[in-house]
Amino acid sequence: MTVSLELAAQKKYVVVLDAGHGGKDPGNTGNGYKEKNIALKVAVAVGKQLQKEDDIKVVFTRDEDVFIDLWKRGDIANQAKADLFVSIHCDSHTSNAYGAGTFVLGIRGNKKNLEIAKRENAVILLEDNYKRYEGFDPNSAESMIGLSLLQEENLDKSLTIASYIQSNFTKKLKRLDRKVKQDNFQVLRETIMPSVLIELGFLTNRNEGRYLNSKKGQKALSNSIALAIKKYINQLKLNTISMVDEVVIEKSMTEIQYKIQIASGKNKIATKSYNFRGLRNVERVDVGSFFKYYYSNSKVLEKAKKALKLVKRKGYKTAYIVAFKNGERIPLKEAQNMQ
Repeated sequence: MTVSLELAAQKKYVVVLDAGHGGKDPGNTGNGYKEKNIALKVAVAVGKQLQKEDDIKVVFTRDEDVFIDLWKRGDIANQAKADLFVSIHCDSHTSNAYGAGTFVLGIRGNKKNLEIAKRENAVILLEDNYKRYEGFDPNSAESMIGLSLLQEENLDKSLTIASYIQSNFTKKLKRLDRKVKQDNFQVLRETIMPSVLIELGFLTNRNEGRYLNSKKGQKALSNSIALAIKKYINQLKLNTISMVDEVVIEKSMTEIQYKIQIASGKNKIATKSYNFRGLRNVERVDVGSFFKYYYSNSKVLEKAKKALKLVKRKGYKTAYIVAFKNGERIPLKEAQNMQ
C-alpha cells in the first residue's frame, strides 16, 4: 500500500522532553550534586539525538536553568499535541540505594513508591499559584490515592515505552533494574498522552551519583533513552500504516463495540458482582502485568452512555467509554466516525 507508507512518512511525531526541577528548585542534592542540572543535561542530549530524525519533532519544557510549574510542563505537552511525554529525574534515599527505574501513572503504589511520588510532587508548594491543584497536599497519602485516572487510556502505550527505556538501562548499561512501576506523579497526571517519568539513579549513592554527574554517564543514559524513544516511534509508525490500510475496509464489515472501563490495576479481582458494587457481567482483561475491568458491551453508543451513567451512580466516578473494532481497542472518535 504505497499511499499508506506515504501518509505514515508525512507524520511528525512530537516528543516532549521534560528536565525535572530547575531554577529555584534544585531537586535532590545528594553528595553535593544538583538533580536539576543532571536532568537538564540528559534531556538536552536526548533531544539532540532525536532532532536528527526527520519524523520526530522535539519540544523541551525547559532547555535552561529556569523554574517551570508542574502544571505548565503538562500544558506544554498538551498544547504541542505531543505523541509522547518523557520527564527525567534523579532519585534519592536515606539508604545506599541505587539503580534506575521508570514510572507510568497509577492510582496507588506501595509505600516506598508513594514516598518517591510525594518528593517529586512537593515542588507544587514552590509554585506561585499552587492552590490551582484544588487542595492537593503532596504530603497526604489520601491526596495521592485520589489523583485522577485521566491517563488510563494511554496506560498501555506508556508501559510500552517505559519497558523499552528500562530494558536499555538494564541490558545495555547493566544498571540495577528497579523495574517499571505505576505511581502518582503530578507531572504525569497533567498530560493527556502516553507519558513516563525516569529516575536515572540515586545521587545519594556515592558511586552512582558520580556516574550520573559524569559526561560518560550522561552520554550513556541519554543514548539509551533516545534509542528507546526511536524504537517506540517506529512502532507507532507501523501502527499508523496498519490503521491507514484498514480505511479501505467496508464499514459494514467492521464490528464496533463499546464498553465501560471501570477500573484497572495490578490486583486480580474475581468478577463477582459483590466486588463491583452490584454490577453483573464484569469482564477482566489481562494487559501485561495489569488487569482492566469492563462493564457492558454494546454496538450502540447511546446504550453505552446509559451504562456509563449507571456505573457512575454506583460510585465509579472515573469510568469512561472505550471502543473496540473487531476486538482491538481504538480511539472513541475513530469508532464514532466509522458509524
